[in-house]
Amino acid sequence: MSPVRIKDHWREQRMFIRRAWFAGALMVLAALAVLGRLYYLQIIRQHYYEVLSLDNGVRTVPIPAARGLILDRNGEVIASNRPTFDLELTPDEVPALEVELEHLVRLGLLQQADLPELIRTIRSHRSFDTVPIRLDLSADEVASFAVHRYEFPGIDINPRQARWYPFGGLAVDAVGYVGTISPSDLAHINQAAYAGTAVIGKTGVEAAYEKQLHGTNGYRQILVNALGRPVQRPGALGRELRVEPPTPGDDVILSIDAKVQRVAESLLKGHDGAVVALNPWNGDVIAMASSPSFDPNLFARGITEKQYRSLVEDPRQPLFNRALRAELPSGSTIKPALALGALTDGVIDAHQQVLAGYAYHLPGSAHLYHNAMHEYCGEMTMRTAIIMSCDVYFYRLAHLMGIDRISSWLPNFDFGRPTGIDIPGELPGLVPSKAWKAAHFRNPAQREWFPGDTVILGIGQGYFLTTPLQLAHYTAMLAARGLNFKPRLVTGIRDARTGQIHWKRPVLQGNLSQISPASWDVIVRAMIGVTTKPRGTAYWQLRDSTYPIAGKTGTAQLVSEQAKGASNEESYKAKGTLEKLRDDAWFIAFAPADAPRIAVAVLDEHAGWGSTGAAPIARKIMDAYLLGPDGKLLAHPGRGPYSEPSNLKPRALAGVAPLTPLQRATKPQP
Repeated sequence: MSPVRIKDHWREQRMFIRRAWFAGALMVLAALAVLGRLYYLQIIRQHYYEVLSLDNGVRTVPIPAARGLILDRNGEVIASNRPTFDLELTPDEVPALEVELEHLVRLGLLQQADLPELIRTIRSHRSFDTVPIRLDLSADEVASFAVHRYEFPGIDINPRQARWYPFGGLAVDAVGYVGTISPSDLAHINQAAYAGTAVIGKTGVEAAYEKQLHGTNGYRQILVNALGRPVQRPGALGRELRVEPPTPGDDVILSIDAKVQRVAESLLKGHDGAVVALNPWNGDVIAMASSPSFDPNLFARGITEKQYRSLVEDPRQPLFNRALRAELPSGSTIKPALALGALTDGVIDAHQQVLAGYAYHLPGSAHLYHNAMHEYCGEMTMRTAIIMSCDVYFYRLAHLMGIDRISSWLPNFDFGRPTGIDIPGELPGLVPSKAWKAAHFRNPAQREWFPGDTVILGIGQGYFLTTPLQLAHYTAMLAARGLNFKPRLVTGIRDARTGQIHWKRPVLQGNLSQISPASWDVIVRAMIGVTTKPRGTAYWQLRDSTYPIAGKTGTAQLVSEQAKGASNEESYKAKGTLEKLRDDAWFIAFAPADAPRIAVAVLDEHAGWGSTGAAPIARKIMDAYLLGPDGKLLAHPGRGPYSEPSNLKPRALAGVAPLTPLQRATKPQP
């Protein structure tokens, strides 16, 4: 047999060579791919990855801008800033958020009750943003955290500037306050612009002018270790770190006169009430006070739940801004407005003698509407009726005018709608009408407008509601004989970069030109008689004034006399009437009556009578504004929409740029 060939060496060799070449080619291609990738990463993308590697050790930290100052009209600082230490957290660098926050609670740096809201706030921020979690640490708290600092990666103490109100609650209802930024705040602000910022304006001027006051944040780059802690820069080998300084917020100049504001607040101390004083020729708010008040520094440094609950649950409601939000019956202060409407529409003649007895009754009705204290008025003209505040006269007048005429006339004085003041929170009050009543009562029997509803509206009772600001605005319109200037708290903005003051123009909203000069004379003379005639309701409180005052008292009844068990002021004490059942006392006035500079509305809740409860407060406020240290009337450049009292001397604004006479003289003119 011939041998059989089992193995082909040449074929195997050729196959091996082919496979070797194939494997070698794959290896070369792989090597080329690796080299290409290395070239791409280290040559082409070298700068990009260098930045990334450096950023593993470099953190950009925001530098919050200093909040702008708030100053009164003379340059006195009402809201400023002070250095403080805040506890801050960077979410990206905290491995266990809840665990670390609980640890801070055990150290006494946080409150357990605040944790749910705090966690929501932290998670609503971007993960790389620095979030303040506790403001204004004390020296002991700083030391306590420093001892345990190593236990809290991503949490550190940083020096900041905190909002500071040097006079506590002075003008807090006008200035407002700042508070910790909440998730609801983050929904309507630019989070990048507020990175590292702890607070935001919540109410008043602080909220309305947040954009101007906030400023523009800066930033700086710092080297950090693996725990996010700042470390020293390693000399020349380190990266050049950038710093962008912040731009502070602009300063806001108020129309408020701090001296008058202090007087108003001191007079309201211990009372529940409000004061609003306006310049009738430009709408400037000279004073705005609500009592009781509170210290806004509580909110600026981070109010605790216990502190906040004590304010909210206080039965006297210190957080309630009565000046803007207390909607109450006006009492007899509304009588001049109704009288002007009746004269303008020809409903009655000012000199017509009207018999006003003890009470008024509607034709065909036996129900009696009595005078206050059931007194007898007798025959009188409109002027005498205002001087004596005769209710019977105005019951009759309201019935003659009718609800349709009244409800269309009172909005001319901005009753029933906001005045437009430049801070949030104002309530509109209420001017009732047939349509309003039909829409707001469920019971069909109550939807009808009854003649009696109109009668009591004649003395500011019933459904009619107003606020102290609205009454002050209405009084300013009486003083300016129909000119309607929008109330304002801010008169100028001082640019933080240039020091230039940009003055705001007064806003003239209208003019009651339909009212004749003769009608104005009747009403103004009658209001002067209230304070100068022996039968005037404020005569005994204001008779010795060194300047003429035009005023009107008002007493708003809250419950019936039978419910109170009293029929006059003396019997309040004699019969032990509960204070909460006493009537609210109102007084409105402008002075000097012949050349008005100030219009005032005072509310003293449960004080009984406007003449004894509110009028003395108004008198002292006007004295503070109009009289010098010698008790004499201060000089005034004259009456006009844009004039200012000459006693308002310029002062330095936070030590930077004074309010010079030239700057005041160069205010924009219409």
